[in-house]
Amino acid sequence: MAVGARDYIDKLLVKKYADEKVDNHDGGIEKMVDPQKMLEAMNDVANIQRNMFVLSQRLQATCYAINAKARYKTKESA
Repeated sequence: MAVGARDYIDKLLVKKYADEKVDNHDGGIEKMVDPQKMLEAMNDVANIQRNMFVLSQRLQATCYAINAKARYKTKESA
């Protein structure tokens, strides 16, 4: 498979667009958001989610222990 213009129309298109400038996103455009601040915000969100997961696990274990104790007492008294 060859790369390049094969016929007359393709050659004309290549000639026409050879000197066209394209949008280069690296040059001239200022960054809307500071990357360091974005990474810090993402890290904060990750820490919050991890802490919420740990709290959820602790709450689940505590509720399980309380329910198990209550069931044991009701079976014991019956």
